[in-house]
Amino acid sequence: MKNFDRLTPKQIVNELDKFIVGQNEAKKAVAIAIRNRIRRQKLPDEWKKEITPKNILMIGPTGVGKTEIARRLAQLSGSPFLKVEATRFTEVGYVGKNVDSMIRELVEIAVNMVKQKKMKEVEEKAKRNVEERILDAILPSAKKPQIPFANIFGMQLEKTQTVEENVDFRGKREELRKKLRNGELDNNEIEIEIETGNSPIGFIGLPEMEDIGMDLSNVLGNIFPKQKKRRKMKISDAKKVLLPIEEEKLIDMDETVQEALELAQNRGIVFIDEMDKIAVKTSGGGQDISRQGVQRDLLPIVEGTTITTKYGPVKTDFILFIAAGAFHVSKPSDLIPELQGRFPIRVELEPLTENDFVRILIEPENALTKQYQALLYTEGVHLEFTEDGVREIAKVSYKLNQKLENIGARRLYTVLEKILEDVLFEAPDIEERIVVDKEFVSKKLKDIIEDEDLTSYIL
Repeated sequence: MKNFDRLTPKQIVNELDKFIVGQNEAKKAVAIAIRNRIRRQKLPDEWKKEITPKNILMIGPTGVGKTEIARRLAQLSGSPFLKVEATRFTEVGYVGKNVDSMIRELVEIAVNMVKQKKMKEVEEKAKRNVEERILDAILPSAKKPQIPFANIFGMQLEKTQTVEENVDFRGKREELRKKLRNGELDNNEIEIEIETGNSPIGFIGLPEMEDIGMDLSNVLGNIFPKQKKRRKMKISDAKKVLLPIEEEKLIDMDETVQEALELAQNRGIVFIDEMDKIAVKTSGGGQDISRQGVQRDLLPIVEGTTITTKYGPVKTDFILFIAAGAFHVSKPSDLIPELQGRFPIRVELEPLTENDFVRILIEPENALTKQYQALLYTEGVHLEFTEDGVREIAKVSYKLNQKLENIGARRLYTVLEKILEDVLFEAPDIEERIVVDKEFVSKKLKDIIEDEDLTSYIL
């Protein structure tokens, strides 16, 4: 988002309100954390290194908006964002992911973000280069006009003929250029040469080669030259295929990587979900030891350390870590004391009420009702939700959460999909206007809600 760094914490919360209903305490906490990061950038260097992010622990049931708050915050601030589950590091008897891998993934995301930004900056120049390549493919014989043999020795034989050929060639090329820009040649087929990457090198039994920071594709890139493949395709397709290739040629990857490392180190956000699943009070069996081991592996990364990646070393001191968990069985105090201390900001998210469900259905810019209306509008079907219809959907969803497992706002997806199943299936061969009112909702869900076994299976 442009000028995000100028937003005050209140304005950041207002931006989050456009997509997330309620949970004001959590929004306030993340807004302060991200604003403190911006404030830190304005400090002298001697103070910068002293001020580290205050990591956040979000406590609340599933489906109340924990992940969405962190994800939207990252999108608003243009920060590299990674979500991981703490449990992915606890698999017993399985070669799982190394804890360090989360930082490598974050850096990869940062590199792609910066790369996309720089590719956008050179897009116009790349389009001109694509244009030249397509014109070269259309007029291959005149691509490089040959100098008459006699001219090499300073003789002027066939000079007039060569000039005429060149003028004729340039005229044809400019004529084709106009047609190409107007889209008149889009359905014509051409043969173009495309560079393909080197064949990937696999290692049996070494799925985590990157965990030691090695990128053998780059190391061996100069030894094995890139292969070139000729492909036939329509000009419209060639434009799409060649554009990213030409954009990549125009960007400085060394500069891109350095900018990405800086971005990941100073603005990266790592969201660690299911933190409650690795919290244990006592170390009894092997599973408990495994969970405590994950906590101890996480500790240096959250405290601040240097991780080796294929792009270079990355410091984790100023990365913002947001942990989350339901903590129904375990408590935050069950985490090892050192790790608890690294998440000083605790925020408890409230369970969603029936009224919250009503607001979630209609208020956010990406509200579910708006999504379905947009989807069906592409088929010429106007979908309308009445106030009593929305209330009924919220009421049913809330009751199902109380009756079955509480999955928060995710229940709305299930219920809405079931209500609109026939409409989505039959469109566009249905009425142009569909009204979803209380009667419509009740009719679609009546049999399912009355059958308890069916309810737990379908909804």
